[in-house]
Amino acid sequence: MKRFTLVFVPLAVAVIAGCYTNPVTGRKSLVTATPEEEVKLGAQAFADVTKDEKVSTDPALNERVRRVGQRIARAVGNDLPGAQWEFTVFESDQVNAFALPGGKVGVYTGLLRLAATDDELATVIGHEIGHVTARHGAERMTEAQIAGGLGELGASALQTKIGDPKQLELYKAAYGGLVTVGYTLPHSRAQESEADRMGVVYAARAGYDPRAAITFWEKMVAQQKSSAGQSIVAKLLSSHPADEKRITDLQAMMPEMVPIYNEAKLRP
Repeated sequence: MKRFTLVFVPLAVAVIAGCYTNPVTGRKSLVTATPEEEVKLGAQAFADVTKDEKVSTDPALNERVRRVGQRIARAVGNDLPGAQWEFTVFESDQVNAFALPGGKVGVYTGLLRLAATDDELATVIGHEIGHVTARHGAERMTEAQIAGGLGELGASALQTKIGDPKQLELYKAAYGGLVTVGYTLPHSRAQESEADRMGVVYAARAGYDPRAAITFWEKMVAQQKSSAGQSIVAKLLSSHPADEKRITDLQAMMPEMVPIYNEAKLRP
């Protein structure tokens, strides 16, 4: 009973916690972390990155990222309350970028070489900020807490019924695999797709052509050549959508996004 109580209490707290509504897509998610806790974690993560990675001193690259980033930040508006925006370029061949709670955004020089236009860069920065405004990190933390608690409940019941340590370890391994393949990875792919949508919305609102997201991902496919040789198993175990699906989904969004972009261009 004591073990059941220790596991049940955090689960109950998670369920009682209020739902968060995505300001762009309207999707509701369950989070237990407060925005203040997320900002604190984000600040620590950014401090770690700046300690481990080389910050670029190239004035042209930094000016470009700040210029594009600030326009996206204005388009985000109150979707990220209290953000203290900071845009930093890191020297690395990684084709990558990130955004953290509180408004810390990092872009690697490898990505800047691939994102040849400001429109392409805007959709990438919008995508990363979308993860933050959607509170995907806090959502995953909550899911891990619930999954862990349910696993402990099942293990406790099995131990009481069977009492065989070997079968108990098999259960834990099987449960972890089922949760990862059956829920965590598919949900992670769904979060990536949601961030893709948010990224083109923010870019379009800021007056950047959202169609650039398609050209950027086409270049990513050409560079990585990952789609053609990716097996079904690899796709199943991937936390990101398959490249070809990503491009198809982005293409399907454009009839809705281009009018937003055209309207933004008319604003002074």
